[in-house]
Amino acid sequence: MQRVMIIGQPGSGKSTLARAMGKHTGLPVIHIDTIHWQPGWVERNADEKTRLCHEAEARDQWIFEGGHSATWDNRIARADLLIWIDRSPVLRFWRVFLRTLTQRGSTRPDLPEDCPEQLKNLLDLFNFMWTTRKSARAKMRQLAATAPSTCRVVCLRSNRQTRQFLSSIRNVRCGQSS
Repeated sequence: MQRVMIIGQPGSGKSTLARAMGKHTGLPVIHIDTIHWQPGWVERNADEKTRLCHEAEARDQWIFEGGHSATWDNRIARADLLIWIDRSPVLRFWRVFLRTLTQRGSTRPDLPEDCPEQLKNLLDLFNFMWTTRKSARAKMRQLAATAPSTCRVVCLRSNRQTRQFLSSIRNVRCGQSS
């Protein structure tokens, strides 16, 4: 396991899983939110996001969590493991709501500095989550179904499956097979 691609909709647990996997494997973790956002919740333009994703994807080792689907074809071509976290919309909305309340005013570790959780951003995120819930899931299903044969695909649909998966890689260090 050298290059791991983690996909899932907001609130599915991508960042949490990526951090845990990075701790267990020693692989460097790349969070899409650090590419998507600049300090102060300033969104990067699409070309710059694409360039930064391609730079990260070109590295020898990574755990890359998150979107910018414009670069998924390149990322999946290099990945040796694709993890799709497919969780219910109700759970994802609840998690995002709790995350916003409990971390209000502070910046999560998967975001650039000066991007504190704010209630005023919650409605925009909920709107995005609602309007893309079906199309984004279909796109992720298609990616998983068409992954190259060199890329193992794992779909995690529950906390139990996620714990079992993490247990299975607990002693894997980068450069070793899983």
